Parts: sequence; C-alpha cells; structure tokens
Amino acid sequence: MSELEAPMVVKKQVRVTQINSALGRKPGQKETLTGLGLNKIRATRVLEDTPSIRGMIRKVAHLITVEDVG
Repeated sequence: MSELEAPMVVKKQVRVTQINSALGRKPGQKETLTGLGLNKIRATRVLEDTPSIRGMIRKVAHLITVEDVG
C-alpha cells in the first residue's frame, strides 16, 4: 500500500425512525428531530453513529426507534 492510499474505514451507522409526533413537545425536542432529519411519523434516516448523534437520540428516545445498520 502506498502512502496515498488510505485504509478503508468502516463507519458504523444507525437507522432512526420517528414513531411519535413532535406536536406538543418541548421546543428543544422538536428541533432535535429536525436536526436528525425527521419531520413526519414513519420518516427514516440512516445516520453515522457518532457521539453527537447518540446524544440527540437520547434526547428524543421516546419519539423514535433506533436500529444498528452496521
């Protein structure tokens, strides 16, 4: 392997699906759902598994489901 070739780094991902509405929730929770890219019930996003994403998931855990993609 030459110096220019970087080894393949496999990044973990999570699939996040919104299961409850943001209506009537605290403003911070609504904004967190928007930050995760969710806007409707059953909306799904595949996101990189980082500490910041995990913190956002924890904040709205009662409104979403999370699955490991790999």
